Amino acid sequence: MEDQPTDSDVTRRDFLTRIGAGTAAASAVMLGGAKHAPAASPAIDPRIIGANDRIRIGIVGVKGMGGGHIKHILEQMPGENVEVAAVCDVWDKARRKAQADAQLGDDGVHDHHRRMLDRRDLDAVLVATPDHTHEMITVDALDSGRHVYLEKPMTRQLDEAFKILDAAKRANRKLQLGTQGCTEAKWLRAREIVKSGTLGRLLWAQASYCRNNPLGEWNYDIDPDANERTVDWKSWLGPAKKRPWGAERYFRWRKYWEYGTGVIGDLLPHRLAPLMMAMGINEYPKTVACMGGNLIDTDRGPCLDGKPCGERREVADTQLAMVEFPSGVMLVLASGTANERGIEDLIRGHRANLLLGGGKAVLEPERPFSDDIERLDETLPEEEFSHANHVRNFLQALRGAEELHAPVDLAVHVQTVVSMAEKAYREQKLVRFDSASRKMRT
Repeated sequence: MEDQPTDSDVTRRDFLTRIGAGTAAASAVMLGGAKHAPAASPAIDPRIIGANDRIRIGIVGVKGMGGGHIKHILEQMPGENVEVAAVCDVWDKARRKAQADAQLGDDGVHDHHRRMLDRRDLDAVLVATPDHTHEMITVDALDSGRHVYLEKPMTRQLDEAFKILDAAKRANRKLQLGTQGCTEAKWLRAREIVKSGTLGRLLWAQASYCRNNPLGEWNYDIDPDANERTVDWKSWLGPAKKRPWGAERYFRWRKYWEYGTGVIGDLLPHRLAPLMMAMGINEYPKTVACMGGNLIDTDRGPCLDGKPCGERREVADTQLAMVEFPSGVMLVLASGTANERGIEDLIRGHRANLLLGGGKAVLEPERPFSDDIERLDETLPEEEFSHANHVRNFLQALRGAEELHAPVDLAVHVQTVVSMAEKAYREQKLVRFDSASRKMRT
């Protein structure tokens, strides 16, 4: 399962060996494959961002979630003194829409992430591209001296996550994983309760993220304006297998193993990251098992036109995973797109249990300890603008006012679970992790 070094990896190693000599060379390719790569400029001198300083952000990937973040920043974050200063995408239509939404001039629009990083005025980069391109863009951004907000999952391959971890530590830059649940009131309150020790020794926990889409999850609309003339397809493919233009893959990439991992990488991190944050799990998993399948095959349709809903997905529509950590704590995780009824979010301790659902945090003592522990039933504030709140936490961390809720160390621990779950499912084996070598094994 481990990838072999690519040309871009070799290029980056060369870059790192030259950094000490005062030169900067970066990956010659945007997303692994632009025909004419721009020259790289030296890393900027990172400034200390004060409480009243304006933070300027560049966004890479604005067709989907990245475009949503423009609205989050402009409409839902008044008083945060933040500016979308640049946008970047491989599709010209997405670039122009983002330009209009962010009210940018032509100099704020880029078709290549390296060109955007050549700017001297960016403090941070928000990466919202497909999973298989996360590592190259993120490492380039960190090496250029920028902080990074990275949409989940952290990477497509596990070794890529460790490259990002090393780059963040090397550059002394902050990285926030885009799992907005880590900033939601119920998970932050859960962290407080767990830290208090009221639950006693933590034993195991459960969580789920489930949907039911009869027309097939990720079968997004295909825009006929996207084609081989308007999309830099070679750059979009990046390190993935080279193939002719495919609108289905471009718009519905989460259905294919080359670019994503389906519910394992798209949905589970939304529960896994806040659960691990709340429980204070700061270790790599020991073992992971995962089962599932494409049980409904919703892509067969019929869709609204009576035809199949699109190409048949490669990834599963239903997954169950079990995770064991060296400390003995265990997790049970469920996710799917064919039945929306999940299991309640629940943390079990020796002395008490913590239930998190219905806008509440309920602490229930175990019977032998009911005389010592008082039952709690707290109604938590309704969540509004959860994405914006998570970005706000990122900005406040850059100003030194808050700690990141989903920092790089949590991100790489979560990605290790995700990658092990994928391997366990696809190979139908129990997967172990060796933290010394950073490798998975069966």
